[in-house]
Amino acid sequence: MRYRLVKSATTVIYFSLLYLTWLFFDGGLDVRFGLGAVIISGAWLVVTRLQIGHLLETYYDILSRLEVDIPLVMGMFLSAVAIFAALHESVKVIAAVEFVLWVNIAITYRRNRQKYEKQGHGPLPRGCWLSPPAEALMSGDLMLTSGRVATNLHESVGHGEMVVEEPTGEMKSFSSYMKDGLVLNPLSAVAHSSAESGYYIILRLRTAWTKEQKDMAAKIAHEMLLENAHWRDTRNTKRAKFIESLPLPKAWKDSLLIRLRASGYDWLGLFMGRLAKEHWTCIGACLELYRRLGIKTNQYGTGLLGLGSTIFDPIMPVRFLSDPALRMLSTDDKQAFEKVER
Repeated sequence: MRYRLVKSATTVIYFSLLYLTWLFFDGGLDVRFGLGAVIISGAWLVVTRLQIGHLLETYYDILSRLEVDIPLVMGMFLSAVAIFAALHESVKVIAAVEFVLWVNIAITYRRNRQKYEKQGHGPLPRGCWLSPPAEALMSGDLMLTSGRVATNLHESVGHGEMVVEEPTGEMKSFSSYMKDGLVLNPLSAVAHSSAESGYYIILRLRTAWTKEQKDMAAKIAHEMLLENAHWRDTRNTKRAKFIESLPLPKAWKDSLLIRLRASGYDWLGLFMGRLAKEHWTCIGACLELYRRLGIKTNQYGTGLLGLGSTIFDPIMPVRFLSDPALRMLSTDDKQAFEKVER
């Protein structure tokens, strides 16, 4: 509840400030130009300063970077304008103080940036172990990969898979693909990097699974596969019946059957933060498996104002980097693994 209240309050504040900023530049605020610039810059300054700790911790998220970059540029510009345009000395003094505070935020932001390095199309924390071999992975590990989705989002990672260990000891990779729906592939076929496939990082549960939890995870994964197949087959049967009833040439019907075939992937969930029943996005499937096992994670996809609507709040894989239930495998883990291997 606290998370939702905070998210709701910050969303309202951001929209209010955007509206006031638009009114200011449009001439809708009934104040002098210099005073208006100080007021708008000060409002953005207060909100950014209150949020800066969280925004620095989630720097790898493009939205967090925008929540600093946009107010920073706007605030420094408005403060500088007020210093030269204000008619009263007191307003100029306030504008100068605001400008100094904005510079302080800019310096802090730049120093924080040094904790990260660009990988692909976005930043990752320095010391991240890129593409660990399959032998280093454990059941319950969350694999976040680069690729086309990450490129489109301008993020470092954009796809998620979970490592699942079968009762036989065979390691599998559990995810949902746009083309195939829910899949359970051999881990060795997924855990490799190349110029074509890109790289991946691993987030590990802070509390390792017991043997019982590993077996239960594999059981749940197979149950979800059956649920997804049933949903896909049912949906395709209904679509086929509807298309066959249309007064169209057979060639058109065949084309529609191919184009409208359900794969089992949650396309709407790609743009919304929902966890649908029986079909999921890649990260949605992983999150659902965690949920069914009783693993507590951050709240995702609460939607606009934090009301649980899932609107304008897709569950992006990069956000799991700040989840308290997980930790990123680092170069320290790499050294420990290589020492054991030797």
